[in-house]
Parts: sequence; C-alpha cells; structure tokens
Amino acid sequence: MLRLRRDVFRKLRRELDKLTFIQLVIALTILTIFLIIPIISVLGKAFIYKNTLSLKYFEEAFLNPGMVKFPPSGAMIEVLERFRFEVLPNGTKVLRPLKTLYIGGKGPNFGYILNSIFVSISVMVLASFLGLVSAFIMARYEFPGKNIFRVLLMIPLLATPFVNAYVIGKVIGPGGLLNYILKDLLHVTDYTVIIIGLPAVILVQTLSFFPIVYLNMLSSFINIDPSLEEQAENMGAHGFKLFRTVTLPLALPGLAAGATLVFIFSLEDLGAPIGLSGAFGDGLHNHLMSFYVYEEFRKAMTLEQVHPVTYAVAVLMLGLASIAFLSIKKYVSLKQYAMLAKGGRWSPRVRKPGIKGLIAIYAFIIPLVIIASYPQLGVITLSITDWAISGALPSKLTGEYLAALVTKSDVVQAIKNSLTYASLAIVVIVLTGTSAAYIVARRDIPGRDLIDLLATIPIAIPGIIVAIGYLLFFGTVFSNTTIDPFINPGLLLIFSYSVRRLPFTTRAVFAGLQQTHVSLEEAAETLGASRARTFFTIVVPLLAANVIGGAILSFVYSMNEVSTSVILGSRNPSQGPITFLMSQVIYASAAVGTVSIAAALGVLLMVLQIIAITTSNYILKQRVAFLGV
Repeated sequence: MLRLRRDVFRKLRRELDKLTFIQLVIALTILTIFLIIPIISVLGKAFIYKNTLSLKYFEEAFLNPGMVKFPPSGAMIEVLERFRFEVLPNGTKVLRPLKTLYIGGKGPNFGYILNSIFVSISVMVLASFLGLVSAFIMARYEFPGKNIFRVLLMIPLLATPFVNAYVIGKVIGPGGLLNYILKDLLHVTDYTVIIIGLPAVILVQTLSFFPIVYLNMLSSFINIDPSLEEQAENMGAHGFKLFRTVTLPLALPGLAAGATLVFIFSLEDLGAPIGLSGAFGDGLHNHLMSFYVYEEFRKAMTLEQVHPVTYAVAVLMLGLASIAFLSIKKYVSLKQYAMLAKGGRWSPRVRKPGIKGLIAIYAFIIPLVIIASYPQLGVITLSITDWAISGALPSKLTGEYLAALVTKSDVVQAIKNSLTYASLAIVVIVLTGTSAAYIVARRDIPGRDLIDLLATIPIAIPGIIVAIGYLLFFGTVFSNTTIDPFINPGLLLIFSYSVRRLPFTTRAVFAGLQQTHVSLEEAAETLGASRARTFFTIVVPLLAANVIGGAILSFVYSMNEVSTSVILGSRNPSQGPITFLMSQVIYASAAVGTVSIAAALGVLLMVLQIIAITTSNYILKQRVAFLGV
C-alpha cells in the first residue's frame, strides 16, 4: 500500500508541473464558476422546499393540466366550413361553401411538458430520415449537379434566429405564399390551408436541424471501409439488405450523435415559437417548456416574482437533454464499430445511378433543397423588400432596412454589443479550451475524464438553464455589483458564450493534439526544454490552425447565441446583443416594418457564418462533422 502511494505521488509530481497546474486551474475555475455552480443553483431552487429536499414543485408541474394533458386536447387536422353567396355568369346567386383546412389549429395539445417531448421526438425522427437519405445519396452516388446540391444542403445551417420561423409563417399562414399558389396559380379556390401550432414548430425545426444529421451521416458513410460491404456482397447481401445489415450499423454512431443533438436543440429552441408567434400573432406555438420558462423570466422584474414550478420545468428540460446525451454516448461506446482501414476516404463506393435512380434522386433532393433553403432566401427577401407589409409577395425593393444596420442607434448598439461579447468570449474560450484539451490529451492525472466531460457537456445543456443559473447565483450572491445580471448582464453574457461555445474550440484543439505525435514534445524535453517552453514553442505553433479554426466557429456561434442572450439581455435591453434585439422585434412586431430590420440582422449573421465556415474549413483543410461528433 505504501509503495502504491509512493508511485501515485511520483506520477502526480511528474504530471502536475507548473504549466499543467495553471491550465488545470484555468479550466476548472471557468467551468466551475460559470457552468457547475449556476446549474446547481437551478437544481437547488427546483428541489428545495422550506429548507428540505422535496419533489413538491415537480408534483405541481405534473398535476397542472396546463403542463400535462393526456389524452391531448384538440385534433391535429380540423376543417372549418363557412359559406358565401356567389353570382354566376347568368346572374343566379348560389351559396358556395368555403373550407379552411387547419393542420394543428387547435391541437394536439399535450400540455407544455409533453408538447416539448412530442415536438423534439418528431423533429428528431423527421430530421434523421431527411439527413440519412440525403447523406447516403451524396456519399454513394455520382450524378450531375452533385457539387451544387452539396452546397445547397448546407444552407439551412446558416442560422437566422426567429426570422427564419417568421418567414415560414408568412408562407403557411392564411394569406401566405402557400395559399397564393393554391388560389391564384392553381385556382383551388374552395380551400384555404393553414399550418399552425405544434405542426408548424415541427416543420420549422426540422428544416433548421436536419443538416446536423446530414453532416454526421455523410462523415460516417465516407469513413466506412468499402471492403466490409464488398465481403457482405460476396456472401449474398445486396440492396436494402446490405444497407440494413452492414452499412447502416457501421454508420450508426453518426446517426446517433446527429439525432441526439437534434433532440436537444429542438427541446431548448426559442426561435421557432417566438418567430411563428410574430408571424401569426397568436400563442398557439408557445405551448412548449422552453417558451414557458422564457416567458416567466421575461415578465418577472425580480426573482421573487418567478413561480418555483418554473425551476422544476427547467430542470426537467435539463434532465431530458442530459439523459439523451449520456445514454446515446453510452450506447455508442458499448458497440464495436472498428474497421481495419478508413478506406472510404480514399476509395469510396460511389456509383452512377440509372435513369430511374436518377429520377428518384432528383425527386427527393430538389424539393428538399428548395424547401429547406427557402427560410434563408426569405430572410434576404425580407431585408431588401417590403414583403413584411405587402402580403403574400413583395411589391418593391428597398435598401432602408440594410441601411438601418449602420444608421439606427439601437441596431448599431446591438451589433457593437454582440461583437464585443463574442470577441472577449473567444479569449476565454481559447484559454479554457486549449487548457482542457491539452490536459485530456497529454496529461495522465486523476479526473481528466471529468474535465473532458465538463468541456463537452455544454452541448447537452439548454442555454435557458445556464441563463437562469446566472440570474439565480450572480443575482443573489453578487447583488448590486458589477456582475449582477439585473444591472450589468453584458459581462455575464461574455462568460455564458464562453461555456456554451467552448466545445467548438476544445474538440478542434483535441483533434489537433491527436494528429500531433507526442514524440515531438518528448524530443524537445530530452534536449532540455521545460514543459512550458515545449508547449509554447512546439505545441502551440503546431496547433495554431486548430485553435484558429475552432475560435472562428466559436466566435460566429457566439454571435448567434439565442437562449442566454434573450433571457439575460432582457434584464438591461441597452446591453442586449443582436439576437435579443431580433427577438424583441419579431415578438413585438406591431411596429410595422421592423421585422425587416431583424431580417437585415439575419443577413449580417449569415454573412459572418459563411465567412467563418469557409475560413475554418480552409484553415483545418478538411470537412468536419457538426460540432466534431
């Protein structure tokens, strides 16, 4: 036992030098103060009742019919019929029926909790199907226009918070483009089709999130060793049987990772309910846990005005997201997907389809890219036309909304705020992410797996939980100080961006360390260089591309951060970032035409994303799956 203790002490002394100690302190300090403690604060509010551990607030949530309704109220499809008199050419008056087909008009409504689960599972399934099929087509078939479609399938990744949902609402609403096509182009005048409520939310989120599954599946299909499929074919497996028994199981890690991320992103999404509410002017799209929590804190001027059940609902969101993340991680780790060689990178199984196959491919891909790209095209249209006030189609071009980006004071201030917060967050992200990645990849110390988990798990933590934790912890412990979120939320937005977007840089740096052989560092240390000098003169230059690439992605996704921005920003609107201003404009769109200013901000964000993704891919010299999973 004594010898074992001595060995452990020697190992710690060897591994825990000054550099490692400083990196450990940086990573643990940032993650503890700005991630762990705020989450514990939320858990405390949810589970503590009169200074004792209790499930009272959870019981109230589940017993509240507004939270849980089963069976659900309302029907998915409802047809309302009304009549009008119509004069025929011969002068005869006839009573003509007019029917309105509502998809999701009054239901289904399972209550806030079950609605969120229903929507997230539906989006996950639909996005997985679209992502799987499109990835298989792009990975395994060679056809005219393939490179164009490869680019077009990436367009939905250009996030335009709130405005993309508003655009879809303009299409599927009563006076929208869909009914314009039906009535004016196809002359189907007897029916009006309106998609509203949960089906509308599912539609918006599926179009926004399916590229996450697509990218992960594309990477998985390309990396499959073709010899495994060839062996299966030699044993008689062909067509769908080959896909079901060999190809899909080998690609399951990509599908599992992508589907899980879609579930989590759908669960915490605020863009779809707020954007659709702005488009329709009603609350049918808001019966979700994320919006319930957001609205409770938006309306409350102090923490005392927030009902304790709100914290229980927030913890339910956290629990669902964490269970999805951890269970799928366990599932993937339990299965063996090892291949002798990643042959797909150099010799992919690509074939040219026949005429029938080509027709099938185009029949799937063309409608998909048109529909999926429409929100982004609609955002551009909104920003340069009067579409927001003109009806189904725009009537004139205008540059006033884009000009507002440099002339309107509150817009300019929001842009400055976002640039400042994201830029300062990058400094924290690079320091924390590089430190955490280096410790995990290079140091053999107890607890490094925990650091790896803490640096990655922000992917699975809804931003709403982080924002609430900041309000609780910093709003009480540091009340009336410079880091009180009710006075100065800007400073905390910097750190919320830091922990929320940390995985981008951490995974990029970790990937670089895996590709850099440790013998280079050992050689420098053998020649007398200290570990710190080795790190700054050998490791950092070799990882520069990975650090820069990860930092660029972290920066642009910090600019797009929604959940923490809208909740913390509402405490002091003058310090609100771009996405906070966009939410205010969309949700309170009574001011005619201001929606187009939000669209102009969306165009700005899209331009930043295009520059960031292009630059990052150029620096890293590879196409990577979403979030590196």
